[in-house]
Amino acid sequence: MTTVSAVSKPTSNTYLYLAVFTGGLCTLGIELSALRLVGSVFGTSNLVWANIIGLILLYLTLGYFIGGRWADRSPRFSTFYQLIIWGAFINAFVPLIARPVITAAANAVFGVEAALALGSFVAILILFAVPITLLGCVSPFAIRLAFSDAQKSGSVAGRIYAISTLGSLVGTFAPNLLLIPAIGTFRTFLLFAALLYIVGFFGLWTQQGPKTLRWLWMPALIALLAAWALNGPLRAAAANTTLVYEGESPYNYIQVQEDARGFRYLYLNEGQGIHSQWHPTQVEFQRTWDFFLSAPYFNAPPFVPADVESLLIIGLAGGTIARQYTHVYGGIPIDGVEIDPQIIDVGRRYFGMDMPNLTAYAQDGRYMLNHLERRYTVIGIDAYRPPYIPWHLTTVEFFQEVRARLADNGVAVINVGRTNTDRRLVDALATTLLQVFPSVHAIDVPRAFNTILIATAQPTTDANLAQNLALLPTDTSPMLFDVLTLTTAHLVPVSPSDLIFTDDHAPVETLVDSLVLNFLLSGDLDTLAVGE
Repeated sequence: MTTVSAVSKPTSNTYLYLAVFTGGLCTLGIELSALRLVGSVFGTSNLVWANIIGLILLYLTLGYFIGGRWADRSPRFSTFYQLIIWGAFINAFVPLIARPVITAAANAVFGVEAALALGSFVAILILFAVPITLLGCVSPFAIRLAFSDAQKSGSVAGRIYAISTLGSLVGTFAPNLLLIPAIGTFRTFLLFAALLYIVGFFGLWTQQGPKTLRWLWMPALIALLAAWALNGPLRAAAANTTLVYEGESPYNYIQVQEDARGFRYLYLNEGQGIHSQWHPTQVEFQRTWDFFLSAPYFNAPPFVPADVESLLIIGLAGGTIARQYTHVYGGIPIDGVEIDPQIIDVGRRYFGMDMPNLTAYAQDGRYMLNHLERRYTVIGIDAYRPPYIPWHLTTVEFFQEVRARLADNGVAVINVGRTNTDRRLVDALATTLLQVFPSVHAIDVPRAFNTILIATAQPTTDANLAQNLALLPTDTSPMLFDVLTLTTAHLVPVSPSDLIFTDDHAPVETLVDSLVLNFLLSGDLDTLAVGE
């Protein structure tokens, strides 16, 4: 029989299990917080997720190996709790070091400085190597300390890993559902680190008594660094603008900025693209949203504003499109779907999203589409997480569900990203739409890397737009005249594609990654605002 009592004064297995549970909880909690930490700048594409999860698994693998060897060489409870304390300290240190790196990366991404952005991404991932490896040491070390009878080694190992996994289960839900929305990503890191430290400190106290007080320099140093590092916003406001609001939700890092003219702008995550715009007296912005107004006028003439009876917008954001439709068409029923309830709240507080004809739903767009009973004149899809469109909102099956919710003269309109030389995403989505709708029209938004695709439930032609413009009643909103005139000047032909998106195969992110990479390598790095 092997024991550890000769080299270390044991604590009870109950406290050892508590340490293992806390280690598992904090490992997953820190992993998910790391995803948010990096995602606030670099987004949350499959590529980003794969890189972060893959490297963290690599660090954990190293930790399992090192932890087992370490425990065999020094099977002491004091060593075990010191390991936890160091893991807590370095995990608390990481976000404080990472913050200036992330801030620089945010500015680099906003300016499309590819080398700096990529370098920052790599640097942040490397920062997690030591703390995650230390956390990986916890379970194998605990197994060695709990092991006292060779005949029960299997049950001991099983119990340790079960407790660790149970902690990981709690750590999976706690950050996104509770902590990050309440206190933010950086403070969530510090909270997990503090929890680890407390468990390690009191465990070490059972071994060393008052001598453990010498470890109090760690939280003191972290507190000083946190007071310095957490001062100010994660991402500074753009030039000549003021930061009005900054917050985090389970889905997004959110900023509202206002310029000297009183225009407000909604930025999310990496800040690439304006998701909503507002002004107390102005509704027309000559941006991507305006062109959604032109969608129903591809119907056969005569089509007049009174024929627009309802709107569904998937990707409501701060309500810019809903506000413009209300301005032009009056109090028609508008349903807006936005997956992030905090963005809906920001829209109401800062973007005038208080129209009585608007009903906002905090839900996934496709799910909500299939639970609404109304048939709509217009269904708009503007659900970007720049530069990506959620893949499940791009497929043949999704557009079949859209068509089923359209009126007989209904239209679907979707905002699509491109560059000046690469239209593959536009072409693939247009071809996908043509599997469901008889006609698809394309508008290149001026001064932007956006194309608006309009699919009609009835067979239509581009010529219908000019005819309906000429037939508009004299009392029509001047904004609608402006938008339709601008739309007729920026119509472009629809090109076929060999790629059709389906629920089974929709490589949207792969296509967008290729599009962005080609853009960066082209040297034409003025701006890439495909999320507007």
